[in-house]
Amino acid sequence: MRSILAKSPLIAILRHIPPEQAEPYAASLLRAGVRAVEVALNSAGALEEIALLKSRFGDALAVGAGTAVTVKKAQDAVAAGADFLLSPSSDEDVLRWCAEKGVRLLPGVLTPSDVSLCLRWGFSLLKLFPAGDFPPHYIRSLKGPFDETDYVAVGGVSLQNVRAFFEAGFAGVGVGSNLVPKEALRSGNWEQAEQSARAWVEQIPCLS
Repeated sequence: MRSILAKSPLIAILRHIPPEQAEPYAASLLRAGVRAVEVALNSAGALEEIALLKSRFGDALAVGAGTAVTVKKAQDAVAAGADFLLSPSSDEDVLRWCAEKGVRLLPGVLTPSDVSLCLRWGFSLLKLFPAGDFPPHYIRSLKGPFDETDYVAVGGVSLQNVRAFFEAGFAGVGVGSNLVPKEALRSGNWEQAEQSARAWVEQIPCLS
């Protein structure tokens, strides 16, 4: 998981993106410098979308499956070709299955107890969710007793605060509806989508 984040510390979250828009949208993100996406499993046709993106872009684009809240969802996503999984929570059954199968997982945490559970199963790169409801420096409190951990901020990340998350020590961010204007998606204006995503990339210190 860390190798994926090193290449793309910005993960684009694709939730409720129509199947016919998934490929051109992902292509616009790649042109902007975004090399990792998350397809939310609670979106219609999510598994087919994962398979489509992997078939079209191969290793150029890391395709993850988000909202992997049960082992069944995790199994289905991996079978569809997902490179990694994300979850809003730290469900122990999902942690166990991913650890035993060697599946890359970015589990969601909020409390020290969540962090401790993830570490027990070997996961030290964690998703802080919902990150926007806490000050960016909240991770200092978590990294104090758990200094081997790193965090990806998801939920409430905007173009105005994204740099603050990295300055606070976050290793990455996940961004959904704030990434590209809804009108650009509705109209299929992929040039505008690329420009918007590029503006985000330029705010990330290790990419700009």
